[in-house]
Amino acid sequence: MADVEVGSDDMEVSVAPIIEEAPKTLEECLREVLKKSLVHDGLVRGLKESVKALDRREAHLCLLASTCDEAAYKKLVKAMCEQRKIPLIMVDDSKDLGEWAGLCKIDADGKPVKVVGCSCVVIKSWGEQSQARIKVMEHVKAQA
Repeated sequence: MADVEVGSDDMEVSVAPIIEEAPKTLEECLREVLKKSLVHDGLVRGLKESVKALDRREAHLCLLASTCDEAAYKKLVKAMCEQRKIPLIMVDDSKDLGEWAGLCKIDADGKPVKVVGCSCVVIKSWGEQSQARIKVMEHVKAQA
């Protein structure tokens, strides 16, 4: 085999740092936070699992859909959050909450299909730090 010499040109390459853009609305922030929490196995969905997490004081944040039909369900979750000093955020639609929590299938175009509604979601583990998480926590502090 022939020896091949490779010339090394001293080229300076500037790499622009990747800056994570903060989502603008609270809904976008919640969607990102829930997605990261789901990836890190820190998301609890549904009444039974959510109440267990709230009771054990494992929850960092609770999301409750305002379209929930059961008044007793809403009353229970609100009372447990208040008693244990766990922040509660009300979401407009249970279908949106279900989509954000991963209770849907994604088609080839990346659009959610077969979305299952979810009335309550609890974050037990945040996952990784992000601008969205900071914005959600600022909203919680402003709400208190």
